[in-house]
Amino acid sequence: MAYPSQLGFQDAASPLMEELLHFHDHALMVVLLISVLVLYIIIVMVSTTLTDKLILDSQLIEIIWTILPAFVLALIALPSLRILYLMDEINDPHMTIKTVGHQWYWNYEYTDYEELSFDSYMIPTQDLTPGQLRLLEVDHRMVIPTNSPVRVLITAEDVLHSWAVPSLGVKMDAVPGRLNQTTLMATRSGVFYGQCSEICGANHSFMPIVIESIPLNHFKDWTSLMIENE
Repeated sequence: MAYPSQLGFQDAASPLMEELLHFHDHALMVVLLISVLVLYIIIVMVSTTLTDKLILDSQLIEIIWTILPAFVLALIALPSLRILYLMDEINDPHMTIKTVGHQWYWNYEYTDYEELSFDSYMIPTQDLTPGQLRLLEVDHRMVIPTNSPVRVLITAEDVLHSWAVPSLGVKMDAVPGRLNQTTLMATRSGVFYGQCSEICGANHSFMPIVIESIPLNHFKDWTSLMIENE
């Protein structure tokens, strides 16, 4: 999760988020090189009074500054398109979870199991125990198996919501009457926090998302326990 005065992204917990971090660093280096070049040109133009007629009227320079920006755009666009296709690709998910946004809580339905669904409400501040995070903890976490691709179907019951978990590289709008889908896979066990990223109403900031990734054998025990308690 994010911590105070953090300048960078959260640590990646999925292959997709790792790709997004690599693309961010790649694009940042391109922008840095462009900024340095432009700054150098500005300094040279301001600090010298010499002129060259070959620079003022040169077809070669015009060709260079036309082709070079196109090359730079391709250098950024091609990796970006690759990641967009990876985000839309869903290959043989091991399980499917339906997520429904309400005012103001989330409902999770494990469609591969009979009668396994629950609501996830934020724990009020006065009910927190030592070590729990204010405005981020919920009474029922969404539990997934580690290293297993999971398809998430996302919709909303009332108004627009957005289901976002930064460390997993997932952000998908929850739209009433529309069923969106995305995929996620946690590469390590842990607890990952997110929040509704759409201004959905008065309690918009009080519907956090908590995903707990656990080993497959523990996940089977958890599903059996949840079904028994239903």
